[in-house]
Amino acid sequence: MAVTNRTVIKIFWQHTLRYKWRVLLIVLGVMVANGAEAVAPWFLKDFFDVLSGSVSNAGAGRPENILFSLLGIWVVSWFAWRSAGFIISDFQPRVMRDLQQTGFSYLLKHSYSFFSDTFAGALVRKVRRLSDAYERVTDEFLFHLLVVAVFLVGTMIGLFFQRPVLALIFSLWVVLFLLLNYFGSLWKLKLDILRAASDSEVTGTLSDTIGNSVNVQLFTGNKEEEQRFAGVTAVYRRLLTRSWSRGEVMFSIQGILMIAIQFFLLWYSLGLWRQGVFSVGDLVLIQTYLAVVFSKLWDIGRSFRNIFEGFADAREMVEILETPYDIQDRRGAKELVVKRGAIVFDKVDFHFHQTRPVFTNFSLAIRAHEKIAVVGPSGAGKSTLTRLLFRFYDVAGGHIMIDGQDVARVTLDSLRRNVALVPQDPILFHRSLMDNIRYGRRNATEKEVITAAKKAHCHEFISQLPQGYATFVGERGVKLSGGERQRVAIARAIVKNAPILVLDEATSSLDSESELLIQDALRELMRNKTAIAIAHRLSTIMQMDRIIVVEEGKMVASGTHVELLKSDGTYRKLWDIQAGGFLAE
Repeated sequence: MAVTNRTVIKIFWQHTLRYKWRVLLIVLGVMVANGAEAVAPWFLKDFFDVLSGSVSNAGAGRPENILFSLLGIWVVSWFAWRSAGFIISDFQPRVMRDLQQTGFSYLLKHSYSFFSDTFAGALVRKVRRLSDAYERVTDEFLFHLLVVAVFLVGTMIGLFFQRPVLALIFSLWVVLFLLLNYFGSLWKLKLDILRAASDSEVTGTLSDTIGNSVNVQLFTGNKEEEQRFAGVTAVYRRLLTRSWSRGEVMFSIQGILMIAIQFFLLWYSLGLWRQGVFSVGDLVLIQTYLAVVFSKLWDIGRSFRNIFEGFADAREMVEILETPYDIQDRRGAKELVVKRGAIVFDKVDFHFHQTRPVFTNFSLAIRAHEKIAVVGPSGAGKSTLTRLLFRFYDVAGGHIMIDGQDVARVTLDSLRRNVALVPQDPILFHRSLMDNIRYGRRNATEKEVITAAKKAHCHEFISQLPQGYATFVGERGVKLSGGERQRVAIARAIVKNAPILVLDEATSSLDSESELLIQDALRELMRNKTAIAIAHRLSTIMQMDRIIVVEEGKMVASGTHVELLKSDGTYRKLWDIQAGGFLAE
């Protein structure tokens, strides 16, 4: 969906309102500080009038008294600034944390397909950008736009009392200056949006390549990857150059405008001074106002641009926040209650794309506590079948039932609590082995974790590690071998102890010796459970209650290992290929 700046502001405002008293005190502090700064030039006017003899000491007071009055104003301004600064030091990190938490929490609930289509590195960058953008936008608003607004109002009031025509001319100039910077910032924003998208692409490419660094080395793809990265960074560089160049155009125009208004007001004031209407102090007053206004207005264009850049940076994450989940609990969804564990695929239709159907009118009934295996050639839909069971995808037609309950009408959390998975390529957190195994059931005791590890035959290698169960496994578990990761995943499933178990090539990364050990653990794990095993290695599923043969999204055969070998079908062909390979060795 299209995300506008208004949408970004809405998200920022919702999070800001959680701390409205802090915001009120910050705004009050900034206004008091700048109000005091706007009053100070009048005391400077009196001070120089007294020194120049334009007015008598009796009329304006002694110079020392004026200085002490100035000191009081400066102290008030200092106190207000510091108070606002300390409060914002507490306020901003809170809102930034809340935004990161909101982005993180919402992101995690997106579907399997969402994460499959998006670079992980780019998502990480988007979450951080949202909070960073908030810091940039609030800094610009509180310490630049609000400051400028308060001081401009004070300056216009001061000039009005001094000479209404000066206030009118200055006001028209301010309107022209601000309009120029506003529309100039919008002109630059178009490039900033493209720059932010390009930056995400650079991050995603970098993350994808580094994550596959082993493949790059194995297939000597360094030059190709360098060229790919050089291509995306070249696009980013061009957009960044064009964006900065437009910024310089804006600086050039506003510099000319400042020179023009300063020359005109001083020339006009000089004429009044010659007529005896203005004193030296009046000239000091106008010059002081102009100097301070210029110092605050010089970066107003940059402030507008920073704000719009912040909006551009936040848009990508806000777009995710505004995107409804494609897989979510339906209205009135109930908790799944599994008493037996019977599973029915009833006339299921599913396709990834309109031109790529996977299942058409597919039906399969699995009895409670039945152990079935699903086999077939690659691309037949075996793993997709289990992903539909987990409701990583929604079916296009038909139903999937567990104990008579449609999985589409129960809560996702309750569904996934009752189904455990041991995947083909287990991915672990960069946390301790204890934490990774305990992730199956977060309240599991240390004793239960160790018991599960022993059943999965990973206690042996864990015990030999210097830090044992406290050992961190590296990002995605890279410090462990494939077989070790798989045994940890099996231990995690044992800890979870769900009534339904899915094994997706659960022993594919194990050597023959480890596989024999794991088979005993899996038999224990599957006891009194409904189990679905996806396997290419047919030797691992010979003892299953039933073997389902799937080909091109259809069930072409069903039976035990012995029964299927008697028929001249796909299973027999697959078995002959694998058995022949074994005999050839």
